Amino acid sequence: MAITLAQSRKIGVEIAKRNPRFKPIIEEFGPCPIGLNSKKPLESNFSTLASSILSQQLSTKAAATIIGRVKNLSGGRISPSGISRLSRSELRGAGCSNSKARALEELAQATLSSKVSMSSLHRLEDEEIREQLLPLFGIGIWTVEMFLIFQLGRQDVWPVGDLGVRRGWERVHRMRGEIKPAELLKLGESYSPYRSHLAWYCWRATETA
Repeated sequence: MAITLAQSRKIGVEIAKRNPRFKPIIEEFGPCPIGLNSKKPLESNFSTLASSILSQQLSTKAAATIIGRVKNLSGGRISPSGISRLSRSELRGAGCSNSKARALEELAQATLSSKVSMSSLHRLEDEEIREQLLPLFGIGIWTVEMFLIFQLGRQDVWPVGDLGVRRGWERVHRMRGEIKPAELLKLGESYSPYRSHLAWYCWRATETA
């Protein structure tokens, strides 16, 4: 969902009105870029999801290495047809765990069989996307939420299972203890329909001194 810079600024102002504790973070980091002037994504929906699978529980550097190997094996880009031509042993040789190799294979099969309408996910509502993707092996709620936010630019996703979001909220509110996801889910309700932006500012809060 595309928004303009002016709209993003207005959303930041609105979040600061609803919770003044976020005002210094918003002033420091400026407008949230989620959905900003969204055009065609640089990566396909399939490639983005495949890269998310490959990145799970890895450092950025290690993930980039494995993603690069898989790209090379599948013809220079990660595509359903390219992945379907690779054997399990080839994927394992590129550094994929057995479970990640299986997840890639099943994602490719679901795309090629049209079980998942990968090219038209942007036309679906958030919940419809969850219903299509969550049954797939290796794709959990965090992966879907990051896809919704950063690939599709959806404005009202509230990923309370993300540790960075919780730590950012704790820092903004100078909490001594850890907030539970269920509690944060409830607290986030009053920020709808801007919760993706709220999450982004929580992430930025973890970068402050």
